[in-house]
Amino acid sequence: MSQSQLEALPKAEREILKRKSLNLGLDLQGGMYLLYEVDKSKLKPEEVKGAVDRAIEVIRNRIDQWGVFEPSIEKLGEDRILVQLPGVLDRERARSLIGRTALLEFKLVAKTSLVNDIIKKIDDKLHEIELSKLPADSDTLALDPNPFLNLLGRIGADVIAVPEENVKKVEEILNMDEIKAVIPKSYEFLFGKPVEREGRKYRPLYLVKKEPVLTGAYLTDARPDIYRGGEARLQNTPVVSITFDRKGAARFAAVTGQHVGEKLAIVLDGVVQSAPVIQERISGGRAMITGLDSMDEAKDLAVVLRAGALPAPLKRLEERSVGPLLGKDSISKGITALIIGFLVVVLFMVFYYRGAGLIADIALILNLVFVLALLAGFHATLTLPGLAGLILTVGMSVDANVLIFERIREELGLGKTPKVAIATGYSRALITILDANLTTLIAALVLLRFGTGPIKGFAVVLSLGIFVSFFTAIFVTRIIFDYLVFVKKIKKVSI
Repeated sequence: MSQSQLEALPKAEREILKRKSLNLGLDLQGGMYLLYEVDKSKLKPEEVKGAVDRAIEVIRNRIDQWGVFEPSIEKLGEDRILVQLPGVLDRERARSLIGRTALLEFKLVAKTSLVNDIIKKIDDKLHEIELSKLPADSDTLALDPNPFLNLLGRIGADVIAVPEENVKKVEEILNMDEIKAVIPKSYEFLFGKPVEREGRKYRPLYLVKKEPVLTGAYLTDARPDIYRGGEARLQNTPVVSITFDRKGAARFAAVTGQHVGEKLAIVLDGVVQSAPVIQERISGGRAMITGLDSMDEAKDLAVVLRAGALPAPLKRLEERSVGPLLGKDSISKGITALIIGFLVVVLFMVFYYRGAGLIADIALILNLVFVLALLAGFHATLTLPGLAGLILTVGMSVDANVLIFERIREELGLGKTPKVAIATGYSRALITILDANLTTLIAALVLLRFGTGPIKGFAVVLSLGIFVSFFTAIFVTRIIFDYLVFVKKIKKVSI
């Protein structure tokens, strides 16, 4: 089942499917491997403690709402997070869903008169800087009196926009210390999402108040939707409808009531998503984020908003992906190896131990069924090394039977009855079998404790195989022998 099909299922059905399925690792079904580092450099000292754990919780909430089955999210060292997403092959969507901070803010946009005044001051300051660099006898008339204004354009009547080719230059100017000094401390310039007009790309530029009037901390719900309001240009476009709690709703109503006729910028991770004009006081605690490119983007944005903002930015250190064809090839080869190994063992046991070998083969089949059932029941993930461990248990499961059968042969060779030979064979082989399984189990537990990723997968399957093979070899085969001896009253054991 594809990722899109999983997302389309109701949550209850996804949970049922999740409980019943045997989970496959990245190497078997394909998926993504992402390694992140939490950037604590901008956090306050009291915020540093627990930042990684909070980030893991937010990431887990986002991925769970996305519908990924059995993701692996673990902390590595002090500030790194390893994320493994089986079955996820959409790189861009996964990066966006996990890596974005998702800090939602509502900020008032400055009035046009203030914006024009600040642009004039920036031009004057840049002109002054250029003049200071010229020799005393230079011609100052050649200097551009509006170096900043000439980098800008407009979208519509009142939206300042920067052509894509000028964005880097505008950013450099706004980051100059001399320019920061002419911008009021309570305001800042923020870029909007890229837009295209008449074949040319622009980035809207807004002057907004630094202090948000409302943040995503008051958010209670976010849902993707299709716009069906009165604005013609937004008709049938994807949007995200958001709902605030009681305190947030009251604050939103107060802000919109006090600033009717002004623009309110909806800012996500420092980028203005939209800046609609406040037409009237908005009560009810509902708002809408527009300007989204696709319904997938709306769905992902709703997910990250519901899950909450990350406590600190994430820096992606490593990214790997495994294609589904490689995973299918691994499964095919692994199953082929399992079948060949199984058939060789089955035929050998029947050929060498005859009827007793057939009993061992029944135990072997039960062994495989029980191991797979336990993996599914415990929601463990089967990886390629785990598949290797499963193949190994095929050989290990008959090892105990070989010891038992050889003991029974010895007892029968001494002239003992089948009943006595079977009882003695099992009792004498028990200590040896227990010792062999215990030493292997210790090795498996060491791998489970100190291993990572695929090594753990191998150790889990090996550990389960040891317990199950011990049960089938000692108890299942003994029950069959006892049935033949006590119920069927056999006089000779085929061994």
